[in-house]
Amino acid sequence: MGRGLIAMAMTVVVWAGFALSVRGIGASSLTTMDAALIRFTVPLLILAPWIPQTVRAVRRERPIVLIGLFVGAGLPYFLVAAAGGRMTSAALVGLIIPGTVPIFVTLLTYRQKISLPQLAALGGIVAGVAVAGGGPPDAGTAVLLLAGSIWAVYTLSLGAGVLDPRGTAIVLCLPSSLLTALLITTGTVDSNLVHANPADLTLYLIVQGAGVGVLAGICYPIAIRRLGSRTAATLGALSPVVTALAAVPLLGEPLTGLPALAVVVAGVILFNLLKREPHAVDDRPRPALAVDGGLRR
Repeated sequence: MGRGLIAMAMTVVVWAGFALSVRGIGASSLTTMDAALIRFTVPLLILAPWIPQTVRAVRRERPIVLIGLFVGAGLPYFLVAAAGGRMTSAALVGLIIPGTVPIFVTLLTYRQKISLPQLAALGGIVAGVAVAGGGPPDAGTAVLLLAGSIWAVYTLSLGAGVLDPRGTAIVLCLPSSLLTALLITTGTVDSNLVHANPADLTLYLIVQGAGVGVLAGICYPIAIRRLGSRTAATLGALSPVVTALAAVPLLGEPLTGLPALAVVVAGVILFNLLKREPHAVDDRPRPALAVDGGLRR
């Protein structure tokens, strides 16, 4: 239990770090594509010894799953989340993207029945997001909702795939890193990597590269095995709270929207607590990077 709680605490911190760093790109000396290159290249370097076995394992994976992993947590997802971060706040990034994943997963798996209490929990999440947006959805909120829907595709792809956590990370990072490098080296997109502030480089190497890219992918499966998937998912709902609180001193954002935050977090917790879970503890190694990347199930 102790190791599980420690692993889950580290996962929540990494997820919050993703939201904060995505929001902070605009205030750094890096461009969005610079941050993307760091996000997807550092994990590849760390996981390089496992690339050969992943290449063999990919042959057993369905193409639709590979596409879902790449789009749902690779470069497409990162760019949409970063765009939403530029247009809103770290608190909304941390709240809307992970908070709405249960809604989009339910919509995408509409043939699977859910109970009325679960439906009520989803309704609470919708109400909380609506209040957090402060009225009719603006462009920034709409982009974050799009990011949440893309992340739901990734979540479902995880459940349909056969790759282990390392293989999943390599599969989504390899094409994302190569595509980002190609766009930068050909001058298709702006880059300031050569002239970037060393402090910014260090921060994004730690948070996006090692943290989101690798650490969350290791810690979250450990938490699931030790605590059970329901408890892990429920504790993961604390990440929006950590994000909102950390954004005050780190980014100078005001602590607002607390009622909406409480409603969304309560909705996510209730939805997971009410979920049927045939096996109390899932001992299978599960891929999970989260919002944050990574990545959750």
